[in-house]
Amino acid sequence: MLPIGILVLVAMMVLPLPVFLLDTFFVVNIVLSLLILMVALHTHRPLDFSSFPNLILIATVLRLALNVASTRVVLSEGHTGADAAGQVIKAFGEFVVAGNYAVGIFVFIILVIINLVVITKGAGRVSEVSARFTLDAMPGKQMAIDADLNAGIMTPEEATARRQEVADEADFYGSMDGASKFVKGDAIAGLLILAINIVGGLIIGVAQHQMAVADAAQSYILLSIGDGLVAQIPSLLLSIATAIIVTRVSSTQDMAQHIGGQVNLSRAWTPTAAVIFILGLVPGMPNQLFMLFAAAAAAAAYFARKSEDLSEAEADLEAQDGGAEEATDSETVLLADVTDYSAVSMQLGYGLISLVDEEQSGPLVSRITGIRREVSRGLGFVIPGVRIRDDLALEPNQYRIRIGQTIVGEDVAYPDRKLALPGDGSLVKIEGIEVKDPSFGMDAVWIRPQQQAEAEANDYVVIEPDSVISTHLSQLLNKHAADLIGQDDVQALLDQLGEASPNLVKSIVPKLVPLHVLTLVLRRLLSERIPISDLRRILEGLSNLVGPNMGPNEMAEALRPKLVPLLIQQVSPLGTVLPLMTLTPELEQLMLRTVRQNGEDGLVLEGSLAEQLMRSINDSSEKLSAAGRPTIMVVAPQIRRVFSDFVRAHIPDMIILSFTELPENRRVEVYASIGSFDALGAEGNPSAVASELQTEPETV
Repeated sequence: MLPIGILVLVAMMVLPLPVFLLDTFFVVNIVLSLLILMVALHTHRPLDFSSFPNLILIATVLRLALNVASTRVVLSEGHTGADAAGQVIKAFGEFVVAGNYAVGIFVFIILVIINLVVITKGAGRVSEVSARFTLDAMPGKQMAIDADLNAGIMTPEEATARRQEVADEADFYGSMDGASKFVKGDAIAGLLILAINIVGGLIIGVAQHQMAVADAAQSYILLSIGDGLVAQIPSLLLSIATAIIVTRVSSTQDMAQHIGGQVNLSRAWTPTAAVIFILGLVPGMPNQLFMLFAAAAAAAAYFARKSEDLSEAEADLEAQDGGAEEATDSETVLLADVTDYSAVSMQLGYGLISLVDEEQSGPLVSRITGIRREVSRGLGFVIPGVRIRDDLALEPNQYRIRIGQTIVGEDVAYPDRKLALPGDGSLVKIEGIEVKDPSFGMDAVWIRPQQQAEAEANDYVVIEPDSVISTHLSQLLNKHAADLIGQDDVQALLDQLGEASPNLVKSIVPKLVPLHVLTLVLRRLLSERIPISDLRRILEGLSNLVGPNMGPNEMAEALRPKLVPLLIQQVSPLGTVLPLMTLTPELEQLMLRTVRQNGEDGLVLEGSLAEQLMRSINDSSEKLSAAGRPTIMVVAPQIRRVFSDFVRAHIPDMIILSFTELPENRRVEVYASIGSFDALGAEGNPSAVASELQTEPETV
């Protein structure tokens, strides 16, 4: 029906209309304007009436079409009498302005001033400012949605809906800024059409129909005034509706409830009644009228007070029934209560809530955001948001970190204390709660803030509690990075690379390497701390590696020589010497024979030999870590992968490289050579080895 109606409106401007159709359309115009006004009054939010700009355009075109059609009738048939243009125009011309065209002109001018100067101008200004501020506020609203999503306050679906609502709001106010110009133009057009009708009617009546000037003025001006008022009244209603929409504040109530709830205050009506009563006592005033309104204001104050008392009683009753409702709710188990799809989550005991409370300037959330940004930059993909929630099942100062549903770390922090780590020159023992540092397992002590100066004077490093938790989280995110990347994340990386290198992405994924295989390759690289930020190099390398006998582990191993420099530059600045640990030739040959014998079973060593090997590696790595240097071990390429799986199960931070992965532009030194054998089994069987391992420092 709408396309047909638009065509009818256009036809009305060209084709002459019978008088009864003209009356019908005038009534439709008034009904439509009243309907739009009533809907505007009963909307809760401006977006609830998002079709309003379209209705303004349609209603404006309808009025203009009626003006054209009525002008044609007035000018062509106005000499025949007051009912020439229909009953509606006649009624407005005779009854509303009492048949006096001078009064009609002044009434019409006043209506135009009210509509054009007051309502339309104000509504247009509000629309313009609202559109500007809405567009300026969009980035902040988007950031707030992202922050709520990262904090776990809303689900991804809710965040998507909120983003769409923000976009719709910007589009709506932008449309209203333009639609308000329709209303203003309509008012101006009405004034011009009135002038044209009056001048044209006088000319036609005097020149063509030989009417006296007074008779022509009485006939044509009354018809023109009636025609103008018939169009101006709906225009005024639409202007009021526009002003209501653009000044509306979003709430859960319509306009009447919104205003009534805020105006219905006994403490406002009581002084109002008192002032009106005093004015009613002034001599010369219409005392009875003032007393009547004073009584009405006093009655309004009385009923407002009763309503306030009832609301307070209902609030007390709800508070008393709260415990019973909680007991009822606790018997209901919902799926949302037992499922949590957050990739990373942190549970806090109630004693740690102050660290995330914005009212208490809790710094933990901002630190976690910084940690996510730093770890994401280092690993090459966006770490998922950390969902923080309180957990009454934990001890007051306990926190717990989960990757998926797996608990990967937990410890205790004291928000009213600070963690002091002893340095090399710390000879004085500081009084406090002795613990192990959750990130590195070092001896530490929780001290009170007033002990900080004493601790720093004795070569202690003092750390804030939020830094302790965020550092622990950073370590766990790096350690479990392979568990945080999924196929959706990999696809997002491919989409971003596809903008710069579309042909590369299309030729590799999924033609040569399926998405799930690429995900497994990236997970394998991340499990050994290899950044995947250079995805272009990874895809180019995979294009030369795809074969029938290569699985994800073999692909990742073949890609390592090109990607290891990214890891080394993170753990050791360019220009510094890399400290390396190696295996003695005897031990390395033993492992080579073991790998050949066991094949896919990996590295299998006799129990005492494995224990001595790990003890020797651990001692050397602790010495390097204490000196602030990276722990890197270099082995033969044939055993690197199985040896890395064996060692990293016990020492996760150890970096295992092959000789072929060492960068040519870095200076190295052999810090330690692990393994010295007095005897080997005749067939190289690991169980026949009876010698002990020892560390032989050797710097070159």
